[in-house]
Amino acid sequence: MIETPRKAAFEREPLVLRGRERLLARLEEDGIRNQQVLETLAGIPRHLFIDEALGTRAYEDSALPIGHGQTISQPYIVARMTELLLESGPCSTVLEIGTGSGFQTAVLAMLVRRVYTIERLAALWGLAEPRLRTLKLRNVRYRHGDGRLGWPEMAPFDGILITAASEGIPRCLAEQLSPGGCMLLPLVVGARQRLVRLTRTRSGFRHEDLEPVMFVPLLGGVG
Repeated sequence: MIETPRKAAFEREPLVLRGRERLLARLEEDGIRNQQVLETLAGIPRHLFIDEALGTRAYEDSALPIGHGQTISQPYIVARMTELLLESGPCSTVLEIGTGSGFQTAVLAMLVRRVYTIERLAALWGLAEPRLRTLKLRNVRYRHGDGRLGWPEMAPFDGILITAASEGIPRCLAEQLSPGGCMLLPLVVGARQRLVRLTRTRSGFRHEDLEPVMFVPLLGGVG
């Protein structure tokens, strides 16, 4: 699943290059405005984060399966959540809940000083870390554990990004935000999911309901 001659050649194929260009144009059309985010997504080889059998779909704007009932998020959602996280102000340290394939982790690592990422499934955690090291991203710290507990010994964080849908605001994670810091998460609201931004203020927390989303559920424990 790391860089191989076949994958390296695949990355240079005209269809791949055109696919990345089309994806970038699609994201701009859909309202992504942060140029740093767009350039970062354009520069990351998404096909490295999925199975080779799905390589031809790597640059579609869609979620794709990565096994174990999990998915690599739609590029628009990755771009949107990253843009919203950075929009709140200076963001030096970020906690990611749900490493998954490592693609969102890679985007964050290219835009902030330090990323702390937690994955509950050992099989995914074991694949994501070497992928990120292949890209020479050395500002990431990894943990196999229950993401709902956060990483208290490394708190506070300027930003927290949760890549699975929560039944409510995880208080334990909210308390690990620094003053002025924000948390982006999919929140289950009835039969729907909404993307929410929670910002820590001097008097408490500010809650913003942003847009509909669809994520796998946030689960506890490890596997």
